[in-house]
Amino acid sequence: MNDISYLKPAIRLSIVNPEADSGSVLGRGVAELCQGVRDTGSLNAAAKGMHMAYSKAWRIVKDTEKALGFQLLNRDGAHGSTLTEEGMALLEAYAKVNAEVQAYAEERLTHYLG
Repeated sequence: MNDISYLKPAIRLSIVNPEADSGSVLGRGVAELCQGVRDTGSLNAAAKGMHMAYSKAWRIVKDTEKALGFQLLNRDGAHGSTLTEEGMALLEAYAKVNAEVQAYAEERLTHYLG
């Protein structure tokens, strides 16, 4: 058998509101948008950093906020955007859980591949 120990799992964590009718979730893309807003103070800058149209980013955030049942961003028109308290808490929790699950998956895959 060839050495395949270089392989790594790719985990895709999503956070959902089980009571929402929408299929929208907070996943890697929305988390990346939120990180961009946190870092730049602007949804437009965050979208550009992801090579995404602002209108698409706006729609994704609005759909996700509706599905989650709370706002992720405080919008201040031409002055940019910031994460809400809930948005920041969720982003931080998402990042921690994602890192922990990724580390666990890597450890288990290494274990099973020998």
